[in-house]
Amino acid sequence: MAVIASALCGMVSGSSVGNTVTTGSVTIPMMKKTGYKPAFAGAVEAASSTGGQIMPPIMGAAAFLMAEYIGIPYLEVAIMAIIPAFLYFAGIFISVHLEAKKLGLKGIPRKELPTAKYLLQNCYLVIPLVLLVWLVASGARTMAVSAAISIAGAFLIGFINFLLTNWRERPEGTSFGAVFGETCKMAWFTAVDAFAAGAKNVISVAVACAMAGLIAGCITVTGLASTIINVIVMSAGDFLIIGLVFTMLCCIVLGMGVPTTANYCIMASTCAPILMALGINPICAHFFVFYFGIVADITPPVALAAYAASAIAKAKPMTTAINASKLAIAAFIVPYIFAMNPTLLLQGDVTGVTVALNMVTALMGLFGVAVALNGFLFKSTVNPVLRVVLIAGGLSMMIPGTLSDVIGFAVIAAICALQWMLGRKGTPKGNATKDETNDVVEDFDDLEPAN
Repeated sequence: MAVIASALCGMVSGSSVGNTVTTGSVTIPMMKKTGYKPAFAGAVEAASSTGGQIMPPIMGAAAFLMAEYIGIPYLEVAIMAIIPAFLYFAGIFISVHLEAKKLGLKGIPRKELPTAKYLLQNCYLVIPLVLLVWLVASGARTMAVSAAISIAGAFLIGFINFLLTNWRERPEGTSFGAVFGETCKMAWFTAVDAFAAGAKNVISVAVACAMAGLIAGCITVTGLASTIINVIVMSAGDFLIIGLVFTMLCCIVLGMGVPTTANYCIMASTCAPILMALGINPICAHFFVFYFGIVADITPPVALAAYAASAIAKAKPMTTAINASKLAIAAFIVPYIFAMNPTLLLQGDVTGVTVALNMVTALMGLFGVAVALNGFLFKSTVNPVLRVVLIAGGLSMMIPGTLSDVIGFAVIAAICALQWMLGRKGTPKGNATKDETNDVVEDFDDLEPAN
């Protein structure tokens, strides 16, 4: 639930660090109380919040910018981002599940979970977001007009929410007029705070975008852009993978500590042309640089989202950052897949069968890599040598090609069968005992479960 909540909130917040602090204050204590180690709990939150920036249909507002930069409809951008985002969060889900199995954890008691009635009563709060996506996707209005209409809808829904809340919590005998007056007062102050917060956020994003423009202008006018492109293209030679690695490093360095929208502006103007010069599809090039610009927030040594999560989790910052990078391993692999095989972005000559096959092989490859990084499967620890073999098999399944897929599948299937047989023989050394799990939890017994 921490992964889902962080993904949904991060999708609209536009800041992986801000989202980590917002949702992490609730989810990290819950994960620690359940039994996850502090560094792992912080890593889950940081990786999920960062992944929210690549989650369609909003993508931290980058989807709208990408539509303008590339010159394609917004709806196409949102659709193309679905499969990579699915693979990213599937990788996190697999890692979280394996960690829970390794520690022998159980779910939160049902009595502490929110009821379906409560969720249904508040589902109307997503109407402004749905309205925004519908207006932009339909093309009925420009993006600016669509945003203005959605903001007005947000104020209206907020007022209704205040009114219903005050009516339910009113003292006995209070008239509707008194409740309405109190609601108007609350709505007024909330609207003023919202406008102030919006103005502050606009300033930070505008300054970052202006600096991105200055950087792009400087490297273009001075000829540095063409020099960088020529150096990387010459270094890569006939090996595309070398050019992709160098571009990845540029994106991670330039994306450190930059908000999502400004991040994409910088990547699109500085790094995307490098890949297009290497012959990469323009859409794939933009997605590639955007992904690696975003994961800079969880990539050591400057991993701001992981550092923010470590402060809440009371864990070591670098340990949290390393765990977050392991959880988000899909973000470091999937861009290479769609750079060399655009089918994952629904580009080129694609069919339903091709897309489904590529998704299944990529998912199985991610499973193999996740098991190797976690070192646990079917109640048994995985031998270090087998972990290396699993990584090789997982990467083979992600590389486009029938032969590599068959080899990777055979390797992963064989190791899974071996682990299953070892797990049936008895409790492994790597499986956490009940006492070990309690040691993780005992310092947090005073935390109340989140409502």
